[in-house]
Amino acid sequence: MPLLTSLGLISLALGGASGWLVLAATQKGDWFRAHGVPAPRRFLQLHIDWIMMGLILIAVQSVAPGMPDWIRALIAFGTIANPLLFAPLAWGQHVSKNPIYRVITIISFTSLSVGLPALAIWAI
Repeated sequence: MPLLTSLGLISLALGGASGWLVLAATQKGDWFRAHGVPAPRRFLQLHIDWIMMGLILIAVQSVAPGMPDWIRALIAFGTIANPLLFAPLAWGQHVSKNPIYRVITIISFTSLSVGLPALAIWAI
């Protein structure tokens, strides 16, 4: 199975499984906050982004199976990292000020911002 398809299916599986975390966060938000997770709704963003990125990965692989490896790498990294960036934010917005978090965010966003347009140009 192609790499992006495999990653897409894993992302969809994580998105599906994380629905339980979303349910817990919405039903037991006070429990999360009492245990040091001040923004449990961020898990909803993680859940939705995992599903969206999984669909993007599968779609991209389906329509452009012969894409160059460097484009595949950029798209793979960005679609894996972007959803995961929501998880630390559940512990508070202050996390976004951490220099390591910022560097990973910039690299991840740049990866998709370059990879997807590069794929579109390559496919023309």
